[in-house]
Amino acid sequence: MAVTFSDLHTEAGLKALDEFLAGKTYVSGDQLTKDDVKVYAAVLKQPSADLYPNASQWYQSVSSKLAPSFPGKAVGVRIGQGAAAEAAPAVVAKEAPAAEDDDDLDLFGDETEEEKKAAEQREAAKASTKKKESGKSSVLMDIKPWDDETDMKKLEEEVRKVEKPGLLWGASKLVPVGYGIKKLQIMLTIVDDLVSVDDLIEDQLTVEPCSEYVQSCDIVAFNKI
Repeated sequence: MAVTFSDLHTEAGLKALDEFLAGKTYVSGDQLTKDDVKVYAAVLKQPSADLYPNASQWYQSVSSKLAPSFPGKAVGVRIGQGAAAEAAPAVVAKEAPAAEDDDDLDLFGDETEEEKKAAEQREAAKASTKKKESGKSSVLMDIKPWDDETDMKKLEEEVRKVEKPGLLWGASKLVPVGYGIKKLQIMLTIVDDLVSVDDLIEDQLTVEPCSEYVQSCDIVAFNKI
């Protein structure tokens, strides 16, 4: 149910707002909404903390939330109804006819389902962009078997079974080491924020089931892409 505040430039109006905000963080819940912005626009200045503690704390909280969106330095403006306002700059503004009381003015209107969906899509696009901007690295790794009897085909199969977000296995080849033993030399590409090569080796490549074939792993080259 919509709540109506009126005469927020008077003591009676501020008192009603203060009583309403008792035990509340914001007008419509625990998060800042357009309702707060509407009411904030109707309050001329921060209410007295002594007379209206709840309203004063709410006003300060809304001010701090809105400040990052308005980085410019304000010179101070008041909307007066009588003669010239106190210490106001010598600027003459053309007075527009008021359709209704300022305190009941709807600055933004209700957010439609289409607007909500569009906002969610923008947030999802931002998150996707951040992921794309994350750095990548190209890694060349030597994976050594236990002995010359180790099935190197099975070894490579087990290595490539290791899957995780941000990990892509690349080209590979068998390189002779000596005494009939060959090692697997394999390329991999990683997303730096998602994959740690050290953790990959310690937690997956040198434990079961890979450890049945893999004796050790060495990083031969590590290059940022």
